[in-house]
Amino acid sequence: QVHLVESGGGSVQVGGSLRLSCAVSQFDISRYYVAWFRQAPEKEREGVACIAPNGYSSYADSVKGRFTISKDNSKNTLFLEMIGLQLEDTAMYYCAAPAATSRGLRCSLAAPRFDYWGQGTQVTVSS
Repeated sequence: QVHLVESGGGSVQVGGSLRLSCAVSQFDISRYYVAWFRQAPEKEREGVACIAPNGYSSYADSVKGRFTISKDNSKNTLFLEMIGLQLEDTAMYYCAAPAATSRGLRCSLAAPRFDYWGQGTQVTVSS
């Protein structure tokens, strides 16, 4: 079965930086797109960033210019570099892999297209 394990979360002050990692198994990230999502208490899950096999990436408007998604195909690991963190970025961050029927070549930030999710890593931003 596909498994994803996030790490790297923590507490930072406004304007700080953080780098998240997601180790993926039983799913080749060099062949299909993968993505990062986040969810704050009492808020809906939000797609953050997606990266395609060819390196193309897509971001939510709320994080454009501040977050960068990347991957290491040899290690089958996904990353999310976050800078200029804001209070609104506080959330549980999840990495996800799409269902077999949704593995197109273009990135998607629509949660229903993903079948596999990590356990999440908490990011807390304070002033």
